Amino acid sequence: MNPYKRKNVIYTKTEQRLLEKMANIDIIDCHEHLPPETERLKRQEDVFTLFSHYTRLPLFASGLSPDDKESLHNPEIPLEKRWRIFRPHLQNIRFTSYARAAFITAEEIYGFDDINDHTYKDLSIKIAEMNKPGIYAHIFNHCRIRAAITQCSSTDVEVPLIPVMDGYRLSMIRTKVQLEELEKQTGVSCKTLEDLEELCRQMLEKWEREGAVGIKLFSKTNTPPDLSLARKSFKCLIAGKELLTDSYNYEPLENYLMHKIIDYATDLNLVIAMHSGVWGDFRNLAPQHMNTIAPQHPDARFDLYHLGIPDIRAAIMVGAMQPNVWTNLCWVHIVSQEMTCAGINELLDLIPVNKILAFGGDYMRPVEKIVGHLQIARENIARVLGARIDHGKMGMEDASKIIKKWFWENPTKLYNKIVLEKKTENPETGSRSL
Repeated sequence: MNPYKRKNVIYTKTEQRLLEKMANIDIIDCHEHLPPETERLKRQEDVFTLFSHYTRLPLFASGLSPDDKESLHNPEIPLEKRWRIFRPHLQNIRFTSYARAAFITAEEIYGFDDINDHTYKDLSIKIAEMNKPGIYAHIFNHCRIRAAITQCSSTDVEVPLIPVMDGYRLSMIRTKVQLEELEKQTGVSCKTLEDLEELCRQMLEKWEREGAVGIKLFSKTNTPPDLSLARKSFKCLIAGKELLTDSYNYEPLENYLMHKIIDYATDLNLVIAMHSGVWGDFRNLAPQHMNTIAPQHPDARFDLYHLGIPDIRAAIMVGAMQPNVWTNLCWVHIVSQEMTCAGINELLDLIPVNKILAFGGDYMRPVEKIVGHLQIARENIARVLGARIDHGKMGMEDASKIIKKWFWENPTKLYNKIVLEKKTENPETGSRSL
């Protein structure tokens, strides 16, 4: 048996029933970094597409050098040579959650039940053949994804991609050059701090007109906005001095603008997506910082990304204590299945089921890996809900309602600006309509 694949995993009867239910509902993908499909089609894709993006993390941990990592994705280097670089690391990472998404995708989308010395060439040919117009639609339809909220720093995307824009581009201004670039984009000349506030407001209004449904910021150490400190930082900025960065705290001008941006975005009915947890020194992006941000903006709706992983319990407590914070399971399913299952079990104890978002693939280049990630997410949810059913803590009907809330109802209520082109199938009844 190869347990990193999908078909060989053994499920309980209850888990199987739940998996079948999840396979037959439409979903909202609550977090991607996918660019327009035209950007994907510019690249030559092969087997290493399945080991791009987050899979680089276990590859680095296993000993792959950054230079070798770049070589893996260089199509000018012969495929065989790249495979020789990669092959020693494959067994090391094979059982990670990140890699398992690749193996599931290879099986379910490309028809290969393993990735090895005997299959990598044919798999590469198949991946290249399928890298053509319509690949996004093929993957989204396969997954029953009706909308995918994406952060690609552009509103120039087409449904089902729905943009959330980088709000931190407006707050994390470190140099005068950065400020001048924003001035060019908006036509606002910033002579005063108030001018900069107006620039932020106008940019948010522009994004909202162009279809954005939210903005993204970071859960970092923060303070109430201090106008006097912000003015001092602004004077340094326009004088040409670079504002010092502090990975543990918001710089005073950034802190001030962050709060302003939240208020402006709230007025525009935009969701405030907050990154928390893994990246770099993840202690600096701890979810508990939301305990000081969220109460200062009671009318804002916050989407707390990644369940703060690895500080999952803190994120769960934030979701339990802050009424305007939703907890989002995007990414966490493929960081660690075991950690995520423990988190889902605990959040059920603490957070109302209408405040949970079930899934976000969080991919940039390998759109097809959404398939593997989604299967892992479904497994995790089936495992936790199935155990509760089998132990008499809830019924199958209860679990079915939770699944529909997490995958569909909660995302559409939180991101209430999402407009779907047409309805292919009713997630409640299964009936088809336009």
